[in-house]
Amino acid sequence: MAKDSRRVSCLLVHGWGMNHTIWQPLLQQLPDWIEAHAIDLPGHGRRYKECFSSLEDLVEDLSQQCDAYKKHQQPLLLVGWSLGALPCLQVARQSPQLVDGLLMTSTTPCFVSRGDWSAGVDVTVFDQFAESLKTDFSGTIRRFLSLQVKGSESGRKLLRELREKILQQPQPDQQSLDAGLSILKQVDLREQLPQISQPVSWALGGQDGLVKIELANVLETLMPAGQIKQYEKAGHAPFLSHAEEFAQQLIDIATSITVDEV
Repeated sequence: MAKDSRRVSCLLVHGWGMNHTIWQPLLQQLPDWIEAHAIDLPGHGRRYKECFSSLEDLVEDLSQQCDAYKKHQQPLLLVGWSLGALPCLQVARQSPQLVDGLLMTSTTPCFVSRGDWSAGVDVTVFDQFAESLKTDFSGTIRRFLSLQVKGSESGRKLLRELREKILQQPQPDQQSLDAGLSILKQVDLREQLPQISQPVSWALGGQDGLVKIELANVLETLMPAGQIKQYEKAGHAPFLSHAEEFAQQLIDIATSITVDEV
């Protein structure tokens, strides 16, 4: 299906401690008809002088970004990675007129294990990050980056590239880093998922150390209409380790949200 006459806007939302540069390899894989913009969360990258303190802050900020990039009669696709996917889900639910589709990457509605939720990780994972941040910022970021590519076949090369991209930007705002970890530890959006009416595609890594692959089975119940793609050999960043395959997944959902457009 040619897209010469139909374009799609796309906002790429990074995860905790990262910035817009993380998406550069993916951007090179996308066709011209997808107008992709890699944005920074408050306190990160080009916006390091700003900050946020809650998920609500991120939702308000992303809503403003969507409103700014949303074009008349042109669908808007949100691609959210890890922490960055949580405000995407909320904006889609609260302001459906702004968002036409979602690609949720290496994320979960609830990151931490609970009594009725075994698809999360132990809260100590994030507690350790929070404590390490206070004493060794650069070392903590390096360890977190290692988790991003854990399990991917080209992990070492990816890790070098990730470090270079992240370090090209100013250090994130400390308050925003702390707030991001608090969100990861506390937020539970399971009840909100069925309220999202837009097409949703999920990308999950089989070797992800932060988002268990068993989430795929749970999502089939929480969002029966959602499309789930599993990258068996990917870690926490399939858009880096499997850039071409991930780009095709993005293209597929971008194509799907143009079909019914007038």
